Amino acid sequence: MAQEDKFKKLVAHCKEYGYVFPSSEIYDGLSAVYDYGQYGVELKNNIKKYWWDSMVLLNDNIVGLDSAIFMHPTIWKASGHVDAFNDPLIDNKDSKKRYRADVLIEEHLAKIDDKITKEVEKARERFGESFDEKKFRETNPRVLANQLKIDDLNTRFSKALNETDLVELKQIIIDNEIVCPISGTRNWTDVRQFNLMFSTEMGSTAEGANKIYLRPETAQGIFVNFLNVQKTGRMKIPFGIAQIGKAFRNEIVARQFIFRMREFEQMEMQFFVQPGTELEWFKKWKEVRMKWHQALGFGSENYRFHDHVKLAHYANAATDIEFKFPFGFKEVEGIHSRTDYDLKQHQEYSGKKMQYFDPEKGESYIPYVIETSIGVDRMFLQVISAAYHEEELKKEDGSTDIRVVLRLPSFLAPVKLAVMPLVKKDGLPEIAEKIVHDLKFDFNCQYDEKDSIGRRYRRQDAIGTPYCITIDHQTLEDKSVTIRYRDTMEQERVSIEQLKEIIKEKVSIQGLLKKL
Repeated sequence: MAQEDKFKKLVAHCKEYGYVFPSSEIYDGLSAVYDYGQYGVELKNNIKKYWWDSMVLLNDNIVGLDSAIFMHPTIWKASGHVDAFNDPLIDNKDSKKRYRADVLIEEHLAKIDDKITKEVEKARERFGESFDEKKFRETNPRVLANQLKIDDLNTRFSKALNETDLVELKQIIIDNEIVCPISGTRNWTDVRQFNLMFSTEMGSTAEGANKIYLRPETAQGIFVNFLNVQKTGRMKIPFGIAQIGKAFRNEIVARQFIFRMREFEQMEMQFFVQPGTELEWFKKWKEVRMKWHQALGFGSENYRFHDHVKLAHYANAATDIEFKFPFGFKEVEGIHSRTDYDLKQHQEYSGKKMQYFDPEKGESYIPYVIETSIGVDRMFLQVISAAYHEEELKKEDGSTDIRVVLRLPSFLAPVKLAVMPLVKKDGLPEIAEKIVHDLKFDFNCQYDEKDSIGRRYRRQDAIGTPYCITIDHQTLEDKSVTIRYRDTMEQERVSIEQLKEIIKEKVSIQGLLKKL
């Protein structure tokens, strides 16, 4: 299946099975805004719990925070968002579509890199086990030519971004003959900057209202509470503050389903360290966060680091963890060494000291900060993308059938088990209902009696339910039930008394956390 087709099916599946709905759909929707359905909200909460427990539960020196969305407007002046939180935008005059100039160039770079990958894969098939990929990349003329294009373009691109040279960004697009994906033409406008913050007014009357912003990130709520948390928690450097919360960006080019939205949720942790040690901690948190992602079991080959071409004004090191979505490798988490920029700025603009007194060194200093920032919605899309599978199954009559299954990790699955009476009579529904009642205090259970047992299995596969419990007439005799496993479709007979411990062992997040 083509990756583009898979993505379209994935989006449709999310709506059909109660994961994600277009927001305000009965009013024809609202662009780039989505609602999470009954299963989507459960998966989202499980993802957040996995992150929160790995940060706060497993680390003695990391604590939580929940700061307000509305913040004093001077905070955004101090952070640089009022003056510098911009995207370089360009329009195609023929399609009337608007794009981020930097994204167009990045996608062009990715296409060149794909050419190299195809050359490598063709050579691998040709030479088999004797294939030396390193030597091939160093000697093959086509690979070398494309790599030179990438290197030259990256150098030019990086310089233009760092100098905010909008004229050069357009020239790069023209020189590389980058076309509009819709019209196929190169009839571009000039590149211009667009501020991404939403503004509103706070006050009882229009005359007395103050202009404030919906926060474009959750990090600043942590920085302005740095001393509050440090003093009340008696925290010693190094320590971290974790937060999950909504953020808002007026994305002009919002696309790819929930990958880029105007209202989204972030899981951020700011880790405060002694100046001079920040790059060691940056390296450590890179390793820790990559391990967290790969522990989900979606394949290490589907993750990679991508170092930033342009560093933000506050950073001295930055990288992204990228996942291979159906539309290519894209960022799911950013790891940044923010230096002491934020705390220094807030000290200057507020007039309040933001220094930490180090009892071991006997001196005060403004800490440096390592940030890990992950989008909940992108993480949700990553999990769903990796879990979605279509399988061709052979029937007894020789024909084939397609099984759509979400291979969600059991501890993330919205519904942990479905309990099904084989038939709606002979006392089987009553036994099934009692099992649900006994287990619902420990697991998210679902009672399902509609349709044939085969159709019920397929429905639970599509939802991502890892275990189905079937009650049949043998249950009446020996109080045993059948567990059917989603991924293998194998079945096992166990006693009702064993169910709680069996399911608990299989869906517990503790085993995963112990690997981190």
